Amino acid sequence: MSETDLRPPFLPADDDPAWEVVREPGLSLPQAAYTDPEVYRADLERIFHAGWLFATHSCEVRDPGQYVTVTVGRESVIVVRDRSGELRAHHNVCAHRGSRITTDERGCAKLLVCPYHQWTYDLDGRLRSARLMGEDFARAEHRLVPVAVREVAGLVFLCLADDPPPIDRFVADLVPQLGPHRLDATRVLARDHYRVRANWKTLVENNRECYHCRGNHPEFSLSNFEYGTHGDVRVDPRYDAAVDAAHRRWESLGLAPREVSFPGGSWYRISRLPLRPGFVTESLDGRPVAPLLGDLTDPDVGSLRLVGLPNLWAHANGDYAMTTRLTPVDAATTDVEVTFLVRDDAPADLDPDAVAAVWRATSEQDWELCENNAAGIASRGYRPGPLSTVIEGSVGAFLDWYVEAMFRPGGRSRRRAG
Repeated sequence: MSETDLRPPFLPADDDPAWEVVREPGLSLPQAAYTDPEVYRADLERIFHAGWLFATHSCEVRDPGQYVTVTVGRESVIVVRDRSGELRAHHNVCAHRGSRITTDERGCAKLLVCPYHQWTYDLDGRLRSARLMGEDFARAEHRLVPVAVREVAGLVFLCLADDPPPIDRFVADLVPQLGPHRLDATRVLARDHYRVRANWKTLVENNRECYHCRGNHPEFSLSNFEYGTHGDVRVDPRYDAAVDAAHRRWESLGLAPREVSFPGGSWYRISRLPLRPGFVTESLDGRPVAPLLGDLTDPDVGSLRLVGLPNLWAHANGDYAMTTRLTPVDAATTDVEVTFLVRDDAPADLDPDAVAAVWRATSEQDWELCENNAAGIASRGYRPGPLSTVIEGSVGAFLDWYVEAMFRPGGRSRRRAG
């Protein structure tokens, strides 16, 4: 019997990096999935370059000329509002000889000008001028390469794939729930940047369970129940009663609370969950720290949670919203951007530290936990460990989604050994 015959069914080819991410049901991933540079490169190609990614907020590209650059591995994308008000996304690559057009993270420009030879582009990507190229130069044949982009309820998503997967179902699921918060009519009050010494999957796994919350997140636990994570099978009658009562009250306010958890194995979850008694927002004392967002008329709307694999999680409260965006740097490093949004006409003297208090503390606690976890995973003593069937179901679901995605790209199908 050959070595191939001894392998479990549905494995990739021997030279495929995805071989390193095959996992046994109920266990975490093999070490190489978190540490191997080849697997990291496969992650970029098959996941980050293949699906929809959270890019920025509509309020940051509200006016013509406002732009944000988004980096994904070796790719850089300019997201910009054009003069007609349409949102555009372009590869940050000059059509001349490939120079980056901008190295700024954010800005506002009337035109996009390459610093190398001053080729100049309109905001919609058309080449406007290219000096000293001769009379016969066909300017109309050269433009910035477009990238798929979509605004959804004040959030901006992009997809680097040539043939982006459908996004309409996500839009239909998210808009009724997040829409009333009007994130398109907000402004950035605070933004924190972190470089975390851990693979991006370690950060997502940490976000997908609250097994660790009681012992590590005192600020988060003030306002949030320990329950409510997708895959937590525990039953608590008091929590269930709180959810039922909250849903009836939210519906009376014109909201549309509905649990949407990775439908059909897809990449997103949307859920409005109640906060603990005495808390109407995720603040240290439970009281609002900013004016009500958008069309909301009552501060007690719980916390609307959004997860968008592989790089987003967000909480929208009645008074502020928080988004977390992951950017993988290499197999062992992830950049994180945590942004806090308040309504655009909120007072200029609003205290950013009060708004950010809970999620700044919680995030920084998580990064320490993830770095410690990553250090152990990199050890020769690491073995894939058992996931709790009680409270870590969502971690297992994420890993299933990830492994499945590693086999799908480019028309690749799993092969049965033998």
